[in-house]
This record gives sequence, C-alpha cells and structure tokens, in this order.
Amino acid sequence: MANKAIKYRVYPTTEQGTMFSKTFGCCRKVYNLMLSDKIEGYRTTGKFPAVTPAQYKDEYPYLREVDSLALANVQMNLQAAFRHAFSKSRKKNNGFPKFKSAKHSRRSYTTNNQKGTVAIIDNKYIKLPKIGKVKAVIHRIPDSSWILKSATVSQESDGRYYVSVLFEFENAENNYIVDKANAIGLDYASDGLYVDSNGNAGTNHKYYRESHDKLAKAQRKLSRMKGSKKHEDKSNNYIKQLRKVNKIHRHIANQRLDNLHKISTEIANQYDVVCVESLNMRSMANRGFGNGKATLDNGYGMLLNMLEYKLSDRNKYLIKVNKWFPSSQICSCCNTLHPEMKDLSKRKMICDCGLTISRDQNAAINILNEGLRLLSEVA
Repeated sequence: MANKAIKYRVYPTTEQGTMFSKTFGCCRKVYNLMLSDKIEGYRTTGKFPAVTPAQYKDEYPYLREVDSLALANVQMNLQAAFRHAFSKSRKKNNGFPKFKSAKHSRRSYTTNNQKGTVAIIDNKYIKLPKIGKVKAVIHRIPDSSWILKSATVSQESDGRYYVSVLFEFENAENNYIVDKANAIGLDYASDGLYVDSNGNAGTNHKYYRESHDKLAKAQRKLSRMKGSKKHEDKSNNYIKQLRKVNKIHRHIANQRLDNLHKISTEIANQYDVVCVESLNMRSMANRGFGNGKATLDNGYGMLLNMLEYKLSDRNKYLIKVNKWFPSSQICSCCNTLHPEMKDLSKRKMICDCGLTISRDQNAAINILNEGLRLLSEVA
C-alpha cells in the first residue's frame, strides 16, 4: 500500500472560517497544556506523565466545540516529538518540544476519516467534522479505488484556506527497466539553478528579485501604519496591508514552486538516472558565501526533493554524490586534479590535455561519472 496527498483550495463561509480559527487555537492550546503538564510531571516525579486532551475539557469547555479527532492528532504529534527528541538516531533539528506561539505557529489541524466523516461530495465540496460541506476546487479527482484516510486543514499567511486530503491505494508494480546510459549530472549554480552535463542551464528566473521593488513598496507602507511598532495595537489598515504583503510573498513562492515542478517533471520524464551533489543548502545560504539571497531564491533544495520522489515513482534513480567530492577540480577528460579551481572566481577549466570547458559543466560531467560509478557498485 502507498499514500498520496492532494491539496485543494477551499472557500469557507464566514461561520466556517470562524470554526477553523477556533480549531487552530484549541489545537495550539491543548498542545501547550499537555507539554506544560509533562514538564511539570517530570520535575516532580522524574518521569513524563501520560496526558490526553479529554482531561482538559472540564476546565476549558470551549474544547468541546471543535473536532475531537483534531485534538487527538495533537496528542499523537506531541508523542512523536518526544520520541524524536530522545531517539538515539535523532537529527540535529529534533530538540526538546517547544511551546506553540499564537503569532508564529502554523495555522493547521488534521482530522481522520471515520466512516465517512471526511468525504469529497459531488466534486464540489469537502465534508469535514464539525464544519460540514466546504466549497472546494477539486482540480484532481482521485481514483475510485483510493481510500480517503485523513484531511489537513491549513490557512496561509495571505488568508487563503487549503485542505490536503490523504489517500491510501494499492501500489501497482512498476516493471520499468532503467537504461543507465540515459543519465544526466547536475551541478548547482547560484545563477541559473543548475548546469547539467550537457551544458544547459536550469532557469534564468529570480522571482524574489523580480518582485523586490513591489514588495519593498508594500512593506514601506506597512511600516508607517499603526501597529508596526512593538506592543502597539494593530489597526485594521495595518492588518489589511499585512495581508497584501503576505500575498506578494505567497505569489513569489507559488511562481518558484510552479517553475521547479515543471523542471523536475521534465527531467524525471526524460532521464532514467540523475546524479547530483548532496549539498547543505542552508549552510550555503549563510553570510560567509555572500550569495545567500540568490541561493534561497533558487530553491535548489526543493528541486532535489521533487526529483527524489518523482524519480522514485517512475522506478528511476537519483544518485547523490558526496559534497566533498572535488567535482570542480578534476578534469573530466583526463582526470587530472587542478587545486587552483578551488578559487570560485575561475570560471573555466583549462587542462594540459587540451580541454577547455566551463567550470560548471565540467563539474556536472564529473558528478555524472561519479554517480554512475556509485550506481554500478550498488546494482
């Protein structure tokens, strides 16, 4: 069995929007109450006590107004946060759970489908517990054999509502035979997203920079309104202008996502093996490199994530070469090492063997060759 989520835009009524806001707030409240009791219990007994949302409903009666399954999922999320925090194989980012802020935490909640409590109706509505039928744009109709498991309601910073519906389905066997000769290597480029082993660049768009003037003008206007200062009451005009600023940010993000999806789909359809470097994009975006804004504007890390699952769905390969592999310093023709190519200002590889090639394409060819070597060892 496999899972797939489809995200739909929804248009709730005023009453439904109010109910969504109540549910977001109650989920945050329950999370903070349970976390607080766990910490207090550990201080007194030395163990984290078991807590449930039901134990708070007498003291906070408004918790009964919202979907109980949404609160139950909050409990499961907190349990998962504790497991990750104390796991031996935990990642660096999985620290001790933190309290959720009303200002900065994500506005979302998840509810489960229990005997039809969540459903897509007439390809026009999504039915949710305690909410009823919400008007939706069903741009993709799921297969009749897919089983609806859960739905996650979220509100973006620009005020738009979305419902991500999770389906479970039988994973059909993929007998596609990979042609290892149909391969390509990608080398990250801050100007152009990437350069492939054929010398082609990814994209020339810099969506943040293209909208920078419009965004700056909207932010200047926001900074002059009542509510821009710390601890100052937010005026209605400030809230309206803030929504306009967030709308510009969302437009930039949507432009970038749309472009990355198109590029990644084209690569996944065209090639059977894609070789890339396992770069840490967060580290590359810091001030030390001097091109953090360009790095974040590219979205190269998102591109790699998209390639990973799209190639996997097609039974193809994404090979990640170690980031310390000296792809820019090796001549792709004779394998001679050129330490002087550590200098990023040198944009051409000129070798004694007669090869003259751009730095990025040379690196992409070396990444391709190294990736194919790694694939041959695994296969």
